[in-house]
Amino acid sequence: MSRIDATQLTPLLATISDWQYAPDRGGLIRREFVFADFAAAFGFMAQMALVSERANHHPEWSNVYQRVNVTLTTHDAGGLSMKDVEWARQADQARTAYGG
Repeated sequence: MSRIDATQLTPLLATISDWQYAPDRGGLIRREFVFADFAAAFGFMAQMALVSERANHHPEWSNVYQRVNVTLTTHDAGGLSMKDVEWARQADQARTAYGG
């Protein structure tokens, strides 16, 4: 998996507009999801855990009550890769099922 280069970055970030880019660690994206309650937040995490296992790509995330904070970067690529963008897209779709 190769790291996303600067020319690819802007159009890709436009497709996941709720995510914030940071140049840290070669590039990463972050987002906070807010749900109605803990059960909805945990349901979202459970669904995305299955996505993560299938893709063999796991987020850095934390959960406090109804909030789920996610950071994505591809350690093997030394920064942001298409695996991160795809995971973010799937998370954006999954959040609607849980009211996030």
